[in-house]
Amino acid sequence: MRSLPYDIDFRARARRTQAWGLGLLAVAVLLWIWLAVLLFTPYQSGEYSRECTSRFTSEYLHDNDSRCVEERDWPELLAVLGASVPVAVIGGVLYTSGSVSHRMAEHLAEVTRLNAASTS
Repeated sequence: MRSLPYDIDFRARARRTQAWGLGLLAVAVLLWIWLAVLLFTPYQSGEYSRECTSRFTSEYLHDNDSRCVEERDWPELLAVLGASVPVAVIGGVLYTSGSVSHRMAEHLAEVTRLNAASTS
């Protein structure tokens, strides 16, 4: 059967695409965990060694005199969130594409086997 090497190669590419998707989804999860750490954990202002509450519970979100606001401001948090969105979308698309390709190859092989069995 000459199509067998092509089928094996196609399934290997599908599994590789699926693995890339899982890898990118894992990177997105790590970025979301990093965002949660930045948002929910208290921290220490490095310049003044001052204890700061977490950004989620801070009372001084827009106070310019607070050194804690300068240490961990919203643009940094939003940058982490913004970086995670395209990574998650691309990872989801690659994983889905690899899964569908692999399932379709299995389906075609099964249909071919059933057709060959019914003609015999």
